[in-house]
Order: sequence, then C-alpha cells, then structure tokens
Amino acid sequence: MPPDGQPDELEAVAEQVFVALADPTRRALLAALAAGGPATATDLAERLPISRQAIAKHLTLLGDAGLVVAEPGERRRVRFRLRSAPMRVAQRFLAALAHDWDDRLDGLVAHLDQTHPPPPTDRGEDR
Repeated sequence: MPPDGQPDELEAVAEQVFVALADPTRRALLAALAAGGPATATDLAERLPISRQAIAKHLTLLGDAGLVVAEPGERRRVRFRLRSAPMRVAQRFLAALAHDWDDRLDGLVAHLDQTHPPPPTDRGEDR
C-alpha cells in the first residue's frame, strides 16, 4: 500500500489490520513470526498449541490483511514472512484519531476554562 493512498483506501487497510489483530491466535502467530522469522504453517504448529489446519486458516486471513506474505520455500513448502506496511498504515490511522481527539479535548478544556473559571483556592488567609 503506497503511503500516499486515498483516505478510504487507508481506512480499509487499517480496518483489515484491526480485524486481523482482534483474534488472540492471530496475534500469537504474528508474535511467533516476529520472534523466529519466516516459518511454515508446520513450523508454527510446532511452536504453538494450534493445529496446522487452524494456523493455515489464520495465515490466510493475515495474508488477506497484508500482514504476512507467502513465499515459496524448499521442497514446495510455503514460508510466511511478516509485512510491516499495513501495520504502519494502521498506526497512522490511530495517530490521526488520537490527534483529532487531542484537538477536541484541548478545545473543550479551553471552553470550560473560559466559561467556568476554577473556584478560588482557600489558603486559610482569612482564619
């Protein structure tokens, strides 16, 4: 995904990433690939308490989200490798949301400060 993609396209990529990351099994697969490098579904099944068939289904969804890419390996075995580009798109999406929220919250604080000044503090000077 190019960094200068259309906002709707970027949001669609971010949505796919969030859907993929919503499942703890898929997060575990991504963590295993991040820690151990490219691996086959069989390799991952040896590291995780999940069947090879379940791993293959999760890897398909991760591939659809662009988070992993399948590469041909030796003896017709397919190895899966992480791709960071979709994750960066999701990070930019979250950063933009955070920025929007920060601006709105700063505006609310400024408005409240103008319309409702803080009460005077009692320092005990009149006692």
